[in-house]
Amino acid sequence: MQWRYVQSGAMDPAMNMAVDEAILTAHSEGKVPPTLRFYAWEPASLSIGYFQKAEEEVDFAELNRRGIGFVRRPTGGRAVLHDQELTYSLIVSEDYPDMPRGVTEAYRVLSEGLLLGFRRLGLQAEMVNLASEAEKAKYAAAAGSAVCFDSPSWYELVVEGRKVAGSAQTRQKGVVLQHGSILLDLDVDALFDVLKFPSERIKERMKRSFPEKAVAINELLRAANREAVTLPAVEAAFHEGFAEAMKVELVPGELTADERKLAAQLAEEKYSDLAYSFRR
Repeated sequence: MQWRYVQSGAMDPAMNMAVDEAILTAHSEGKVPPTLRFYAWEPASLSIGYFQKAEEEVDFAELNRRGIGFVRRPTGGRAVLHDQELTYSLIVSEDYPDMPRGVTEAYRVLSEGLLLGFRRLGLQAEMVNLASEAEKAKYAAAAGSAVCFDSPSWYELVVEGRKVAGSAQTRQKGVVLQHGSILLDLDVDALFDVLKFPSERIKERMKRSFPEKAVAINELLRAANREAVTLPAVEAAFHEGFAEAMKVELVPGELTADERKLAAQLAEEKYSDLAYSFRR
């Protein structure tokens, strides 16, 4: 089985989300094969989940002061600061062979490539299983936290008990879209400064505890007295991981003319539109 492999490079936040949706639409119409896409963000950007309340949870004055972009994702989950990371998206039909119908089990299947990618980098990542009350308590998020990396969900990846990748999923038109962040490095101060908290005391308490819950690849490598990795090396590791996990050949490709046209339209009319961004 062959999948398309697209390396988009860095794009603005509205276009990144628009491209993911355009691929989903094209795949639903049978115009393109299942697709793995790797991309980055220019400028660094904050994305929030589809169900979050932007005005209540985001400090837009600080975003503007720092020159950080903003977008609402079509997927659920909480806020992510996209900066020093590899972002991936997987687009595949719900009726793909051996694709579970349930959301949680589909996460398990699609996230297997993440697991193998981390292990190719020499990191002993594990998938979180929240079946027991003990595990739920161990990985519980702080009350009221808007931060994605504050706690893992089912089958997200942890190393030494700390979250190293955050993913979110949506299903539309019979197609699964899963995308997520693989952190090379993490600016904790910037992340907490662009979000709102009930009080400064709560913000500082959550920020102090955050390094116990989340970690980036290069922090782990430095702690093990190993050299930091570059983005191309991380891309190569996860390319191999996804190919092995899905048992597919990843064929390098480009977006079609139809995908580019639809993405440009979605970026302008939806993901850049304040009415969409502030809809909740």
